[in-house]
Amino acid sequence: MDIVIFGIWMVTYLVGAVWYILYLMHMFQQNSYKPREYGEWMGMHANVGRLLGKCLYALISLPLVLIGNRGGLIAACLMNGMTMLVNKPHEAKKPLVYTPRVRRMLVTTGILYLFVMAVVLLPWMWMRTAGGTILTSPGMFAQPYYPMFRNVEFGLLLLFLLQPFLVLLVNGLNHPIEKGIDQHYINDAARILREMPNLKIIGVTGSYGKTSVKYYLSTLLSTQYNVLHTPGNYNTTLGVVRTIRERMKPFHEIFICEMGAREVGDIKEICDLVHPNYGIITSIGPQHLQSFHTIDNIVATKFELAEAVPDAGKVFLNYDNRYIREKQINKKIVSYGIEEGADFRAYDIAVSPRGSFFKMKDETGKEYEFHTKLVGSHNVQNIAGAIAVAHTLGIPMEKLLHPVKQLESVPHRLQLVRQGDRILLDDAYNSNRNGFEAALDTLSMFQELRILLTPGMVELGEKQYDENKAVGVYAADKCDYAVLVGAEQTKPIQDGLLEAGFPENRMIVVDTLQEAFRMVNAIPNEKQKVVLIENDLPDNYA
Repeated sequence: MDIVIFGIWMVTYLVGAVWYILYLMHMFQQNSYKPREYGEWMGMHANVGRLLGKCLYALISLPLVLIGNRGGLIAACLMNGMTMLVNKPHEAKKPLVYTPRVRRMLVTTGILYLFVMAVVLLPWMWMRTAGGTILTSPGMFAQPYYPMFRNVEFGLLLLFLLQPFLVLLVNGLNHPIEKGIDQHYINDAARILREMPNLKIIGVTGSYGKTSVKYYLSTLLSTQYNVLHTPGNYNTTLGVVRTIRERMKPFHEIFICEMGAREVGDIKEICDLVHPNYGIITSIGPQHLQSFHTIDNIVATKFELAEAVPDAGKVFLNYDNRYIREKQINKKIVSYGIEEGADFRAYDIAVSPRGSFFKMKDETGKEYEFHTKLVGSHNVQNIAGAIAVAHTLGIPMEKLLHPVKQLESVPHRLQLVRQGDRILLDDAYNSNRNGFEAALDTLSMFQELRILLTPGMVELGEKQYDENKAVGVYAADKCDYAVLVGAEQTKPIQDGLLEAGFPENRMIVVDTLQEAFRMVNAIPNEKQKVVLIENDLPDNYA
């Protein structure tokens, strides 16, 4: 009977442990496989509680195991069942991707589990041997609950509680292997680029706007060149490497390389690989302050791209951004924006549910009127940057009128979506103060009933409260209703709205995104609704 109960304990334990380690691997992946960021994630107040909840029943199991009788074992089995329940996988916004690296980490984790079991069992086996032969007398199994079982359970439960740190240990053990594999792929990508000496490489970076500019620029340049761009959010060194190795073809003439960063030196690492001929810096703002710590570090990191551009190349800068405009560099600069003073300036901007209209001039002063299906001055600013680069690389302005009209919204980046009798402004991909305020400016241009739906901004370190409160103040006269997801998370926005005189009865606080949409539907239909969805927290913040 004890063996059967122990078998049940082991099966329920393993299921709960596997689900828990997969959750932790998912969070490690969400934090870009970076130990420091993962460690900071573990230390966040909300996540400490979440992790405690996931291992609480394993913690309760420890004294039950130490009781050392059949009743304690049965109770421990019940606790394992609860552990399974709280760790059962749920649908994620961005599921765990079983990359080769994740699979290797899981194999190493399994080996460590086997090692712990061996360490626990060997002393007991040694004590139960005589002359090298395991004693199998009836007395060995006379106890209702074998000491061997208790030793195994106790060791595995301790390991379960330490699993958040086990991820870091496994990553450290695998680091030499991962570094060698990564370097092999990097060298291969560098070889491919060396074999294409006529390829023009354009680096695109910024705190926000870089993905939109990448797609817009790719569309415009494709009217005259064979263009490859990094897909999706492949904006890390290894993402760029994968793009080059899997998608680069000899006929490509231009490679648009999006460059993301969370730490100083990240952009330089990508530039050392691709050696860009041109660079575009779309924006700089207090994003990822949790890892960058200061805005000066962000500025320095983004301008690593400008430093990598050769003297014969050009750097395209968004002069609407003060951090960019005030930075002095010894490079050939082409500026763009929607404010006075830029080399390529969009002006006379008008927005409607049909899209945006604006004008631009070429270097001779000739004026052109553009129309795009995209909405908002923020999108117009990004399109102006793409036009500046495309025209500088030889495409006449008049040939850009039609492709600008054909530009599609980048999903979840101020994307205009018609949904029944309402209009959605989907800006859910990410959020920062500048982008948030630009989206609010777009919302304010509509004559319909304007609704803000947001969980606020994250990864802002010590500025988390101040930045969120500031957008709350800014939003007060830009929307008619505010639906806020997460009472604690959005407290700064609530404070900002109320401080600016926003009606409290038009501020709705809910716990989940699903509940938020139900509340949007419940708002009286005074007129057609326009809903700005600003940010959707990733799984490691949800």
